[in-house]
Amino acid sequence: MANINAAIEVLAQAIIANKELLTDLDSAIGDSDHGINMARGFEAVRAKLAAANSGDDIGAVLKLIGMTLISTVGGASGPLYGTAFLRAAVAAQGKTAIDTDTAAKMLEAAIGGIKDRGKAVRGEKTMLDALEPAYAAFVQGMAEGQALPACLSLATAAAAEGVEYTKTIIATKGRASYLGERSIGHQDPGATSSYILLAAVTDYAKANA
Repeated sequence: MANINAAIEVLAQAIIANKELLTDLDSAIGDSDHGINMARGFEAVRAKLAAANSGDDIGAVLKLIGMTLISTVGGASGPLYGTAFLRAAVAAQGKTAIDTDTAAKMLEAAIGGIKDRGKAVRGEKTMLDALEPAYAAFVQGMAEGQALPACLSLATAAAAEGVEYTKTIIATKGRASYLGERSIGHQDPGATSSYILLAAVTDYAKANA
């Protein structure tokens, strides 16, 4: 998967297009601002990338994105997603194209960053409930010899199942944890935005395979 700037534009479009959905989900169990904050963050990413002319160094682009999200996205999402992109940037340092092995390392690093920053684990109704199954499915695809688009498709399907799973569990992290059992029945906004990003990456990889 090449042309990192085009790929990031696809991510930005996906988040901005789903701003209302994410905000609606967050209004049920959070601060009603996840979609608004994420859209603002990716609009800022667009502007930063256009001004920086960062070229094809994927690590450099991801580092810029991470720093931008931390500084522009409010709530917990900015530090969590920002850290995820910063960790992924290290795994992609010096790369100008992403192969299956690099993508796996990036996803693993991003998840590690989210865990470190959020002090969360799977099963607490967070983005990890989408991302950790996605990573496991991606690695399984790799083990079976699947190409990058196929591995990403498996990851996206697993993330979608993870989003559905969040409806069945009690939130124990963040604002949603205040609701206790009343959080059951609602899908996690962060898991949903993680799924949206993975789906967008998958669509881009398929279109540019």
